[in-house]
Amino acid sequence: MVTVTFDDFAKIEIRTGKVVRVEPFPKARKPAYKLWIDFGKEGGMKKSSAQITDRYTPEELEGRQVLAVTNFPPRQVADFMSEVLVLGNVLEDGSVSLLRPDHEVPLGTRVW
Repeated sequence: MVTVTFDDFAKIEIRTGKVVRVEPFPKARKPAYKLWIDFGKEGGMKKSSAQITDRYTPEELEGRQVLAVTNFPPRQVADFMSEVLVLGNVLEDGSVSLLRPDHEVPLGTRVW
């Protein structure tokens, strides 16, 4: 494991957003969803591709708060531009359990 300084960590913006739209993403290499996430007035609407189809349905995801890295450069995934990285724990079976706040928090709130 590489040790990082607080200054290194401070460069990463992790913010709270709310999933407002979910669509299947059949063109992705592995099963995935297209997510549209609202990060509030400051952050606006961002898109993400997420390989979480084995653990979540679109209905479970819509309206859910999530944590995401918001300052990575956008990444082209098939015909979709993924703008943020939604965070989760990768479990032994390879599935991902999404991270979220304990309680509703304002959209765009930064994680420290």
